Amino acid sequence: MKKLFGTDGVRGVANVYPMTIEMAMQLGRAAAYIFKSTNKRRHRIVIGKDTRLSGYMLENALVAGICSMGVDVLLVGPLPTPGIANITSSMRADAGVVISASHNAFQDNGIKFFSADGFKLPDEIELKIERLIETNKIDSLRPTATEVGKAFRIDDAAGRYIVYLKNTFPQDMDLSGLKIVLDCANGAAYKVAPAVFEELGAEVVPLGVKPNGTNINAGFGSLHPEVISEAVKQHRADIGIALDGDADRVIVCDEFGNEVDGDHIMAICATDMIKRNVLKQNTLVATVMSNMGLDIAVRKAGGKIVKTAVGDRYVVEEMRNGGYNLGGEQSGHMIFLDYNTTGDGILSALQLLAVMRREGKPLSELAEVMIPLPQVLVNTRVSEKKDIMTIEPVAKAIRDVESKLGNEGRVLIRYSGTEPLLRVMLEGQDKYEITSWANEIADLVKQHLGER
Repeated sequence: MKKLFGTDGVRGVANVYPMTIEMAMQLGRAAAYIFKSTNKRRHRIVIGKDTRLSGYMLENALVAGICSMGVDVLLVGPLPTPGIANITSSMRADAGVVISASHNAFQDNGIKFFSADGFKLPDEIELKIERLIETNKIDSLRPTATEVGKAFRIDDAAGRYIVYLKNTFPQDMDLSGLKIVLDCANGAAYKVAPAVFEELGAEVVPLGVKPNGTNINAGFGSLHPEVISEAVKQHRADIGIALDGDADRVIVCDEFGNEVDGDHIMAICATDMIKRNVLKQNTLVATVMSNMGLDIAVRKAGGKIVKTAVGDRYVVEEMRNGGYNLGGEQSGHMIFLDYNTTGDGILSALQLLAVMRREGKPLSELAEVMIPLPQVLVNTRVSEKKDIMTIEPVAKAIRDVESKLGNEGRVLIRYSGTEPLLRVMLEGQDKYEITSWANEIADLVKQHLGER
């Protein structure tokens, strides 16, 4: 079992274990040791970050750790997580590091790694990093003189990423005539995202593009779709696009301000790709959290869905193993494997806009391809992550609800991989009923596992 790494790297409150400068330096040393091969060339690791205040101290600690192992560092500054993955692979670096806590509040931060091919590390490599730190195996390895690493700043990283993104949009199309409300969450995409859409011809109404180190995700971004909803109506825009802090996910709203989540976006894009015969094996990869309405929409279009555990890394793993090219999560974390190795909010929005252009239809009409079943999600803070089915009152309540739902709904109970939360998700035909049942289960969990 991993102790440091969660479902998306190491994460926590900045300057509190495990997100300390000491741990960042150790992570840097261990990663450099693992990614440094035996040949004599200079090795390089890319480091990028979002706009959090704590990014500066963690970045410097990582640089110190990596350079102390004789590996050079390429600094790209604030850049979306998928941009760092792209730069890592395009520059033939040995690995990439992202300093970000994604959609979390500014006081949190995280460290996650990409391998040379731009994919997130498998569990076994993360375990190797943990063991190196635990055993102090590499403490005595200290290169000297010319063998010490050095750091370089890549000043044109943002420009490279912008060009790459624009090239994923069909060459025979542009965005002229479209008005887009774009919310960058005061995060990593605050510069690159407006540039991409404007250079493709759109009129952009920018929001959340003035980061100050503490306002990332604060009242803006994909966690607050109501902001783009109101702005779209106010500016009479064609679409609203909201990114999260590191821009690896996106939520949009149509021209009427109605939210269009990741499930709807996947339904639209999968249906379009099936029609154009470019969805590999006519298969979409989604997680167990996706709405059953997505399954129905994809089957109706002639495709099928493969489900995975929650987490984009598991979606990508299934896509690579099965030879699929589209997958994602309801949260708006989508992977278009023909273009990138990880979730990319800007790229996903571009693929959706391409369907709008190709079909000549507004987003509200395209979104009708999927009719979601009523779904309720209740989060409960817990003091420990105990097997929920070993708590008999909770297990009985779950069995009772499953019996009542039958084949017309489902119950999904899972712990968050990054926070002390238990998520109780119900789907069914009657919104009132499933809300009541979800709250009943959550209340029982609170009684037995709630924070003291």
